[in-house]
Formats: sequence, C-alpha cells, structure tokens
Amino acid sequence: MRNLLDFLARHNHWFVFVLLEVISAVLLFKYNSYQGSVWFSSANAVSGRVYEASAAVGQYFSLVTVNRQLTQRNVYLEREVARMAQEHAEATADSSYLQRLQNNQTNRYRSVPARVVSSSLDRLNNFITIDKGEADGVKKDMGVVCGTGIVGIVYLTSAHYSVVIPVLNSKSNISCSIRGRGYFGYLHWFGGVPDEAYLDDVPRHARFRIGDVIVTSGYSSVFPPGMLVGKVMRVYNSANGLSFRLRIKLTTDFGNLRDVCVITDAAVAERVKLLKIFRMQRRRRFQCGIRRLFQ
Repeated sequence: MRNLLDFLARHNHWFVFVLLEVISAVLLFKYNSYQGSVWFSSANAVSGRVYEASAAVGQYFSLVTVNRQLTQRNVYLEREVARMAQEHAEATADSSYLQRLQNNQTNRYRSVPARVVSSSLDRLNNFITIDKGEADGVKKDMGVVCGTGIVGIVYLTSAHYSVVIPVLNSKSNISCSIRGRGYFGYLHWFGGVPDEAYLDDVPRHARFRIGDVIVTSGYSSVFPPGMLVGKVMRVYNSANGLSFRLRIKLTTDFGNLRDVCVITDAAVAERVKLLKIFRMQRRRRFQCGIRRLFQ
C-alpha cells in the first residue's frame, strides 16, 4: 500500500493530466454539436463494421442448416419430378412422334431436344425462341419439329438460344406432299387461326381426297421426308386457275407448344463439306496454273 502511495505521489502530474483530458473531452463533445456528431458517426461506423463481421460469422455457421434444408428440398423435388415424368410418360405412351424420332436408328437425321422459352400466335410474322443454340449444335436453316408435327425453321442462333420462324409466319415456305400420292406443293400461312395453313401450287392433275395426310416432301435439306404436317380440309382453285390451293388442318398445337426437337441432315452436311473441299482444290489448281503461266 505504501509503495502504491509513493508511486502516485511521484507521478501525480500524469494523473492530473489524464483527468483534465477526460474532463475536456466530455465538455467538448457535450457542448459542441459538430465534434459530437463526428464522434458518434465514427463510433457508429466502427460498431457497424463490428456488427457486420459478427453477422457474417453467424451467417456462415447458419449455412450448415440452410444447406441441409435445401438438400432435403431438392430430394423432395427430384422425387416429385420423377413421379410427374412417369405419369406423363404413361399418359402419352406410344403417341409421341418426337420420341420415335429421337429413338430413330438411322444416322442421317440427328436431333437436338429443346424447350420453347417464348412464342407468339397473334401476329402475321410470329417467332419462337428455344433454349438451344450454336453451343448445342443448332445452326441456321435447321428444321424444328414437335411430338405431333413440324414447327418451323431456325432463323437466328446465339450461343445458347435460337429464334425459329414457325409455320405461323407469312415468310414460312415449306415443301410438302400428299402422303401416298406423290404430289407436292408449298405450305404458307396468311394469318388468322393458328391451326390452319394453305398448301399452294398443287398441280391440277393431282388426285386426292378430303382428309388426306400432308407430310414433308424431303425435297430440301431442312426436313426429312414423311414428317407429319396436317390433313386436307378443303380444296380451292388458285388465283390463276393453273393449280389447287388446299386448306390444311395443322397437327401441331402451337398454343401449347413446350418441347421441340431440332433435326439435322448429316448427309447434306457431308455433301457441303465435300463441296467446299472440291472448291478449295480447284482454286489451288487454278492458282498453280497462273503461276506456271507467268514463270
């Protein structure tokens, strides 16, 4: 105790200095609003950072519980998806042309499944956007089909999305034929109802009946032959009287279109590749001939 008193006696001026500093600070911040606001703002910033750090630590440890809950939720949703997929497969068993197309054993036509992300029906020039693009092997001018018939032709592509010109577009022009009869024409749409289109330029000597099935002709590299388009509803004469115009009931339900399939023609791609190689070789031979001529 005596040593403590001696220490305080020797350093009493320091204690007096600290006491006066405290009193000055209290008087300064209590009776001066500017210094007081600066102090409390700084204090709030510091405390805010402390609270943020504390909250971050708490959130980090709470992620264990959140992850467990999300995992359980995902397991539940996966079971629900599997159950609904099974019910959908049973409800549509043996009725999906798309499934038969995807299981086709021929290598000529390959397919890329996709989903519709946006579409329109009430315009003269409708468009459809699908969730597959160049990264998935989709290219411009590829044909698009669904489980009940043709949909349209790919018009624009990006890395992961594509825009399709459907049958319900005034610029659509698809070669089709009457199944089992060999006569063909071109499918057009002029607006109006979304389940009807017209097959133009059918020759006058063609023989057919109401209810005959219209399919793709296969005369282009877009669609393979025999893909379902619709049925003949009514027959008209063309404007010039040289051909028939057939009103077609489309089999594709564009109002409920969800899943589609983009098809490719491997044979055409191979022919294009060979044609490019042939042109390159011919250009090289021509250039070699020019060099020899001037040597």
